[in-house]
Parts: sequence; structure tokens; C-alpha cells
Amino acid sequence: MTQPNKRSPSGAPAGRTSSRKPSSGPSGSQRAGRRETARRRYEQQSTLQRFRTPIIAAAVIAVVVGVSAFVFASASAPAFACTSVDPLKPAASGELGQVQPDMGNQHVAVGEKVTYPVCPPASGKHINRTGFGPLQPKVYGPDDTSTPNGWVHNLEHGGLVLLYSCDKGSCDDNSLQALRDFSVGFPTSAVCQIPPNVIGPVIARFEEMPTRFAALVWNRVLYMDTLDTQQAYDFFLRYAERVSTDGQFIAPPEPQCNPPAASEDPGASVDASPSASVDAGTSASPATSPSAAPSASPATSPSVEPSPSPSAS
Repeated sequence: MTQPNKRSPSGAPAGRTSSRKPSSGPSGSQRAGRRETARRRYEQQSTLQRFRTPIIAAAVIAVVVGVSAFVFASASAPAFACTSVDPLKPAASGELGQVQPDMGNQHVAVGEKVTYPVCPPASGKHINRTGFGPLQPKVYGPDDTSTPNGWVHNLEHGGLVLLYSCDKGSCDDNSLQALRDFSVGFPTSAVCQIPPNVIGPVIARFEEMPTRFAALVWNRVLYMDTLDTQQAYDFFLRYAERVSTDGQFIAPPEPQCNPPAASEDPGASVDASPSASVDAGTSASPATSPSAAPSASPATSPSVEPSPSPSAS
């Protein structure tokens, strides 16, 4: 029976002498056996570890995009809203335009959204800050920034605001030229004798109204489907600055001069009470109103000079 080959510890079959010579160094001395070196093993990384950098970069980009979208949405959000559009009413006998309910004259911060109960607002909340309100008197184009948050402040000082609607067809070349010419013959105010282009007129686009054009003074609106420049001037002279029979201002809420004595200002519009509208018999004609010289000169309040409003490019 054949016996299986047995090997010696050196790896050679038993009974045989290994012919392999031990390794020796340059000096002939036998080298020590090789040291066993533990191999370094690298553990396999998880998916999160392998893609950590791209994931972090994507998260940062998402945050930046989100913040940018929020800022853009905030900037493009409307600064005002309208609960209702003012219904068109026939003018009372001997009067121009129609009265609007007083919505107050509270100041608000820049960026604060204002909801007006009635639009276009002839009163209400507005901004009191350089560059935002009152607006600089001029023609604001269809794409310019000119919100009621700013121009209601002009009304509060006795100015006139002329609005036009592009949606209703007031942005053709002829209409825009007529709007640019509107301030050419604009009169000085009836009581404080404030010259044009100090607090008015402000000419701006506005869509939430019943007609193509609308002239506004404090608490009163003259709606027009055709721009009647002279009628708008008359409207301004009769209602922008009004005093009662005892010489106290009825409008605007922040007049730009001291109230004249009734006996010294026979040509200015007068009213029996603050809540009453101007009567046709007591209202001065547009031709004679500017010539009435009040006893006091216009106040030198810094608010007389409205600050320019930034316009969208």
C-alpha cells in the first residue's frame, strides 16, 4: 500500500532534503525570515460618504435659489390692493366729480402692503419717506413705479393726481402726448398759491377705476372717459384747497399755509361745515380763484417739496 508523501515543515517531501538554500545577506550571513506585514484594508464607503460633497453643494444651491425666489417675489408683489372699485355716480348739481368716503391719512412703512376699501383712493394710508412719498410731480410712464402708497401723500398736501388706464385704451400716442402736455398750463393753488410742480400734478398709470382717466384731490374724484384738461384744472381749483366760512381749512388735511381769514379771502372756496361739499353758489370761478391772495404766505415745511420716487426701468 502506497503511503502518502509527507512533507517536512520546510515544504519539501519527507525524507528529502530541501535543495533550497537559506537566504543570505551580502556578508554571507543568513538572513532572518521575512516579517509578516499586516495588510491595510480599506473599508468600502457608504453612498452618503461618496457623494457628500455634491450633496452639500446641491443643498447650498437650493438655499440660494429659494432665498432669491423669496426676495424676487417680495419685490414684485403688489404694494397695495383694492377691496372694490369706486362706482361711477352722476355729479351733483353745480359740482364737478363725486365725493369719496374719507379713508384716513395714516403713515405706513416702506414695503407695507396697503388695502384700500375703494379705488382709486382719494385718501388713505400712505408712505412718508424721502424717495417714496410724496411723489415727484411729473408724468410716470406705463412701466414706471407710481403706487397710491406714494401719491396719496401728494393729495394730503393739496396736490392733484391725474390717473390713466392703459387697459381701457389711454396709452396710445395721442393720449400719452396729452398727458405730457397736461402740466403746461397747470394753475397755482387757490388758497396757498403753491405753484405747479411742487406738490402736483402727479400723472400716473392706474387700472382699478371705472373710466379711462381720473383726476383726484383729497376725498374727491373726477372721472373722465375723454381727457378734459380745463375741466381738470377747474376741479383742482375748486376742491384741492377749501376753507370754511370761518376761515378754517376743510381740505386738504395737511395744508401748506396758514388758514386765511374769511373776510380776507372772498375768492377761495368756502364751506359751511367740514362734511359739506362745495356749493355752486359759494365756489369761486377758476379764473378768479388764483388771484385771491391769502393773508399768510405758504408754509416753509419741508414736506412741500416732494421727493422723487424711483421708477422702474
